[in-house]
Amino acid sequence: MSVRAILSGLAFAFTAYIAVRVVLIIGEPAPHPAFMFVGFAFYLVVTWICIGWRPSSARRASMGIADPALHITTANRLPVWAAALALAAAVLVPLTTTYAVGEDMTTAPYATWYLGGLGALMVIVLVRRRAWMAWAGIAVLTIESMVLMGPASALALGLVGSIVWVIVAHLVRFSLDRAARDTSQLAQLQRAASAWQSSQLVRQRERRVQIQRALAIAGPVLSRVVVTGGVLSDADRLEARVAEGRLRDELRGPRLLDDDVRAELERARRRGAAVTVLDEGGLEGVDEATLARIRRELAETLRNASSDRIYIRTSPHETIAVTVVGRSVSDEGLSDEDAVDLWREIQHV
Repeated sequence: MSVRAILSGLAFAFTAYIAVRVVLIIGEPAPHPAFMFVGFAFYLVVTWICIGWRPSSARRASMGIADPALHITTANRLPVWAAALALAAAVLVPLTTTYAVGEDMTTAPYATWYLGGLGALMVIVLVRRRAWMAWAGIAVLTIESMVLMGPASALALGLVGSIVWVIVAHLVRFSLDRAARDTSQLAQLQRAASAWQSSQLVRQRERRVQIQRALAIAGPVLSRVVVTGGVLSDADRLEARVAEGRLRDELRGPRLLDDDVRAELERARRRGAAVTVLDEGGLEGVDEATLARIRRELAETLRNASSDRIYIRTSPHETIAVTVVGRSVSDEGLSDEDAVDLWREIQHV
C-alpha cells in the first residue's frame, strides 16, 4: 500500500469521526435542523472530493515521470474547481450552521464543529498544493467565526488549532518538497557519477586492449632490436615498418579494421606501399551489419590496389562512409596531383 493511500485513508477516517461526533453530541433540537444537515453534507462531499479526486490525466502523466519532485508537483495538485468548492464551504458552512442552531447556541458543542472540520479541510487543500486557497479559507473562517461567535469564543473553541494545523502542514509540505528535490538532485548526481565511472571503465578496458595489441605487434620487433643491438637486416627493417603501420592503424582507425582489412593493409605495406588510415568521424552509430559491409568493400579495394601511396579516410558526409585515394609515381614524371590512380568512395547504404 502506498503512502498516499494511507494518508487518504486517515483523512477519510478523520472526517468520518467528525461526522459521527457531530451527530452524537447534538443536544437540544436546532430551530432549523435541515440547514445543519445540508451544510454538514456539503462539507463532507467537498472534503471527500478534495481527498480522493485525482484526474486521469494526472495519473497518466505521473506514470511517465521519473523525477520524484516533478511527480509530487504535478500528480498531487488539486483541481482549481475543487479548491474553489473548499473555499465556498469555508464561506457557507459557518453561516448555515449558525442559522440552523440560532444566535443563542452559536457556542454549543454541536454548533462549533466547523472550526475543526474546516481547518482539516484547509489542511487537505494545502497538502494538495493549493496553498493560497487554503490560507484564503483560513482567513474566511477566522473572520466569520469571530463575527458569528465573538473573537474570544472562536479562539477558545478551536480556531487556534485550525490555524496551527495549516501552519504545520505548510512547513511539513515545504520540508518534504525540499527533501524530494534534494533526493532528485542526488539521484541525478549518482546517475552522472555512474555514467562517468562506466565510461572510465570502458576507456581503461580499451587502453588495456590497445596495450596488449601493441605488445603483440611490436614485442617481437623490439626483441629482435635488443638481440641484434640495433643492427637490423632488410627483412627486420621491413617487419619494423609493418609493425609500426599496424600500430598506427589500430590507433587512428580501429572501426575500419577487421581481419581481412588488416591482412590487406599488411600485404600492401610488404610490397612497399605507404598506407595511411585515418578515422575522422562519420561512423558513429553505424550498425554492425553496415560496418561489416564497409570493411568488405575496403578489403576488396585494397586487394585490387597497386598504388605506391594509399590514403584511407572516413568521411562525415551523409552518404559517403570511406574514401580511398591511391597515388603512384608516373613514368612520364608528372606531379603527384596528376598521378592519382585510385579513387573509391564507399557509401553508407
